[in-house]
Amino acid sequence: MLSKFRGSLIFILGYMLSPLSWWNDLFFNLPIAYFFGYIFSLFNADLFLPFSIVGYWISNIAGFLLMQFGAADVLQKSERNLKKDLLIGLISSTVYTIVVVLLLQFNILENPLLSNLVKG
Repeated sequence: MLSKFRGSLIFILGYMLSPLSWWNDLFFNLPIAYFFGYIFSLFNADLFLPFSIVGYWISNIAGFLLMQFGAADVLQKSERNLKKDLLIGLISSTVYTIVVVLLLQFNILENPLLSNLVKG
């Protein structure tokens, strides 16, 4: 019972960090990304934007991984292989990121902010 409750809490936290919820960026991911970029900008101001992007990506991957671990706690009855679970989570998150980048690159998804950034 405790494992299912813990898994549910972990899943909810992961959902709040994952890109599957439409409101998560404003309340969770962007503040985390901003803080991540800010920490690195203390060393060099030019590092703010790249490390904000890295922080955003990490927070989304953490969301997917937490959802996966939480769901496994709730649904699986046997012991899990943490190394295998982590590898599957990282691969699926990376594939998701690549798909989104390709959709943006080939203008299947449009992002006006990104278009303005590239045009200068």
